[in-house]
Amino acid sequence: QVIKIGSIAPDRSPWNDALKEIGREWEKISKGQVKLKIYPGGIAGSEEDTIRKMKVGTLGGAVLTNIGLTKIYPDAFVLTTPFMFHSEKEMAYVMERLNPIFEKQIKERGFKVIIWTMSGWLNFFSKNPVLYPEDLKKQKLSISTGEPALEQAWKKSGYHIVPSDLKDLMMALQSGMVDAFYLPPLLAGSGQYFPLAPHMCALKIAPLVGGMVIMDKIWERIPENHKQPMMEAVKRISARLAGETADLERKALDSMKKNGLIIHEAPADSLLKWKEAANKGMDEMIGKIFSKEIYEKMQQLLQEYRLKNAG
Repeated sequence: QVIKIGSIAPDRSPWNDALKEIGREWEKISKGQVKLKIYPGGIAGSEEDTIRKMKVGTLGGAVLTNIGLTKIYPDAFVLTTPFMFHSEKEMAYVMERLNPIFEKQIKERGFKVIIWTMSGWLNFFSKNPVLYPEDLKKQKLSISTGEPALEQAWKKSGYHIVPSDLKDLMMALQSGMVDAFYLPPLLAGSGQYFPLAPHMCALKIAPLVGGMVIMDKIWERIPENHKQPMMEAVKRISARLAGETADLERKALDSMKKNGLIIHEAPADSLLKWKEAANKGMDEMIGKIFSKEIYEKMQQLLQEYRLKNAG
């Protein structure tokens, strides 16, 4: 069977290369019984579109960020709470403990999680330098469409928000409709958005969590003896991608710097100001985007990790 996969990852990006490799491995493991047909770079539509297409059967699966996963299971968004995580290790600790809950909930909604992983950190890119929240408030910030609660949270924090999809970001920047956006540096580089917003704030906003899901009924049709080796191949490829991502990001930043990107280190007192601004919007998230229970569970896991690793 041919499984059609919609992906927002640009063609020739590390994520799309990994997806192609998964396709080759699956074909080999299943002796040609399972093939992936990939539609990269948002050609199958936005994340919301791909989920809709999966439900009606025109797509079999999708590569989604947390924004898309939230459309299937809203509590997934808790992992992208701004300025909550301080390191990859904290994130890995929390994800490892929340993943079983998430995967079970997503399965109940008819989807099989093939992989769910951290794909880097989100940074602000802007036409004018951004060091403090006040700098960003003077610019028009692009956020994903179809997220009214998230839009309200940003607005409540005092920002000027313009919803636009990734595939429309280039046009929005060129036309002056938006002045700033947040993406992982790798995506800002591979999508060639940075020349139009050449200032990057080095402060990490939140982890970008990405995953690949397939309709559960399609997964069920795959012969049992292929499933474990197929999942092992995915784990192997995504572990390698995670290892390469940091190196690729460094190279992408070097290349962007040579082509005009200016990286601004965040002043020591800025993190507190960003957190204060983000907290103003938290009421719009807790109980509206994700449940209070999952937010408290995440806070508890973070405290647990920080206590274990204090000093």
